[in-house]
Amino acid sequence: MAKISNYSWLFNRIFVGCLLLSMPSYSAVQDKKLPSTLDYYKDDNITNQIPYFDNRFSIDAQIEELTLLFYRYHGSKPIILVRPDGSKLKINSIDKKQVEWFDDTTFDLIRIKKPMPGPWQAVGSILPNSKIMVVSDVKIQVKPLPNIVFVGETLKITGQLFNGDKVIDNPLFRNVIDLDVYFYSTDKSDYENVGADEIKVTSFRDDGYDLDEYSGDNVFTGEFVFDFLPGEWQPVFFVKLPMATREIRQSPITLKKTPITLSVDIAESEGQFHHIHFTVDNEFVDVDSLIFQGKVMYPNKQLEPFSIHEGKDNKRTIDVEYTEPGIYRVNVSAFGETINGRQFQLVVEPFSFNVKVPEIIEFVDDTANIANQISQQRAEAILASKLAEAQKLFEEKQELALKDSLITIVLANIMIIFIVLVGFVIVRWRKYEAEK
Repeated sequence: MAKISNYSWLFNRIFVGCLLLSMPSYSAVQDKKLPSTLDYYKDDNITNQIPYFDNRFSIDAQIEELTLLFYRYHGSKPIILVRPDGSKLKINSIDKKQVEWFDDTTFDLIRIKKPMPGPWQAVGSILPNSKIMVVSDVKIQVKPLPNIVFVGETLKITGQLFNGDKVIDNPLFRNVIDLDVYFYSTDKSDYENVGADEIKVTSFRDDGYDLDEYSGDNVFTGEFVFDFLPGEWQPVFFVKLPMATREIRQSPITLKKTPITLSVDIAESEGQFHHIHFTVDNEFVDVDSLIFQGKVMYPNKQLEPFSIHEGKDNKRTIDVEYTEPGIYRVNVSAFGETINGRQFQLVVEPFSFNVKVPEIIEFVDDTANIANQISQQRAEAILASKLAEAQKLFEEKQELALKDSLITIVLANIMIIFIVLVGFVIVRWRKYEAEK
């Protein structure tokens, strides 16, 4: 029995060897394309004749360049790679001509040129049950945007990530990649957006917030809000990895002005109604499909909701009560279909109008006129008073001058009389002396 058992064992080994030799190599099966993931070898000491440790993987001899992604515990140190010959690759001691290494709090992304063929080992705080991801050609697949979109419109766009031809189904990958969408003007002179700068419209997310329905389901959601200049724009999707960026361009779209405009007939007195008209441009819109929902804010900040569900022409009207003078504001959203059957929702640009009271204006004008008249009369009174004061001062000065003149004349006369008397006395005295 021992001989039969030994022969059986030998026959099984020869059969397995022949089977392995008859199988094509991995590179031949895949036409030298890399798999999207690599499983670690199992340490059962039976599948592999030489004992292997955990976190071992094999690299084919035909691979010229390889980008590997390792997921690890949050905040742990970067991993260490052990080559087939036992030498180590560490983030702080690599040949930068052959190895690029990006480490984050939750992953390591490593690009290796001409990696050594054979079994490698990853040492570190690698997450259990995770696979080594071989990063080849990461891209996002999304449906093309509509050819015509309206200013104020919001679109929900979903997409899936692919690594080569396979869907990336690992929710951890969302921490590795950024998905941003930019719009670039085509700079055509017959559009309003000629010369406009690029605009970042959205970032795709798979976190379960806002319009994204489920977190980690590999359905990435972007919310496109078209609140910029109308014109022709080209959407560009950027797939950003730590060591590479790829852009995916879609066909240009045309952003049209909001097809809904608002106008108002203002009431003249309280108790009446303002008539607010919604006029629809039916060139691209199915008018019959439109419904409106919005709110009116009165001057006292009170809000009143309204909705319009029916209408057969391109004009709808609502009545808003004239409660008081001031500014009335209207905010409204529209829901409908284009003439091609595409459903849309958009926010119309806010509309407002100011209500004034004519009587108050006339009273203010009359008051201003009266104030002007009073000011003029007061100015004339002040001027007359100043003239009277000046006249009185002039007369007083004249009286003083006259008094000064009289005094001067009297003094002069006194002096003349005095001189005549002195002369007369002198003559008489001399005559008296001569008679002696």
